[in-house]
Amino acid sequence: MDPDALRQRIEEHIRSRSLIDPGGEILCLVSGGADSTCLRHALLCLGYRVSALHVDHGLRGRESDEDARFCRDVLGATVVRAPVGITEAQLRDMRYSYARERLRATGHTASDQVETVLYRIVAGGTSRGIQAKRGDGVVRPLLTIWRHETEAYCRAEGLAFRTDSSNADTKRGLIRNEILPLLYQLHPAAETNLLALAEERPRLPRRLEEALLSLLASHEGSKRIDLGSGLQAVREYDRVWLQRDAVPLAGPVRWGPWTIEADVTGLAVRSWRAGDRLAGRSKKIQDVFVDAKIPRSARAAWPLVVSGNEVVAVPGIVQAEGVRAVEDTEYPSSTEDTEYPGSTEAAE
Repeated sequence: MDPDALRQRIEEHIRSRSLIDPGGEILCLVSGGADSTCLRHALLCLGYRVSALHVDHGLRGRESDEDARFCRDVLGATVVRAPVGITEAQLRDMRYSYARERLRATGHTASDQVETVLYRIVAGGTSRGIQAKRGDGVVRPLLTIWRHETEAYCRAEGLAFRTDSSNADTKRGLIRNEILPLLYQLHPAAETNLLALAEERPRLPRRLEEALLSLLASHEGSKRIDLGSGLQAVREYDRVWLQRDAVPLAGPVRWGPWTIEADVTGLAVRSWRAGDRLAGRSKKIQDVFVDAKIPRSARAAWPLVVSGNEVVAVPGIVQAEGVRAVEDTEYPSSTEDTEYPGSTEAAE
């Protein structure tokens, strides 16, 4: 074990995720185990201004008292005692409720990440892992370090640490002591591969993923599905696009390059839908686009002014009394557009 090399890996992880400012203050949440002991010592050696806090859950009688004494006397931690008679889940949440105004670090390692991913795959069908940086000011500087490495680091630096005897009786202990060794027999890279799952880009919720797959697999000429939050996915033969639900025309509506207003009540703005026709006429909006030489690629994002299911105006093409539409000629072209068509905002 080369302690300097391990500290360098920790520092690289901190810098790559912007977990702690260089030389910044950090409060380590310590249990007395090898992980948090390694965390506190390594951060001190890296030049951070480190303090420590230990939350005494009091679940293991004398052993809990000895852990608290070790954290206070050896690690210099402030010790707070959790209330009695609350559940283990509440105790976990309570651990993060202290010193919320400060940046806090926990000793979660790559080994914890693997155990978490495996549990969430089985319990919830997701491979979501531990976050390196939580929204409430908790960071995990050791997520690229394995548990056996924190123990080796402590031995190399002559650091004493505590061992939690209750770990074996938990779900995490079951994964660690029984399931992972069996997976390792199946493949020696089991842990590494499970860790890689935590680094994958977030996936769509399963319901949306299945809905989109059904849309793409459909052999119907046209089909649309509701994605929620006012969005729909639409397929017309070999083309797929997203469109918003209708936006009430109660004030100025910005839709792509168009700003649309109306003196008439009860109107809305929405995207083109297959089968749309002009109000009171038999002409299809598709034919209106063809006659106006609007490219097929631009039609899905073109705004329509509607009353109920009838199209009363097509900005720039078909006018209607009481409806005004102004095009921003400097608006980015469709290849450069980064704004989703159909945003509503007050015109300036």
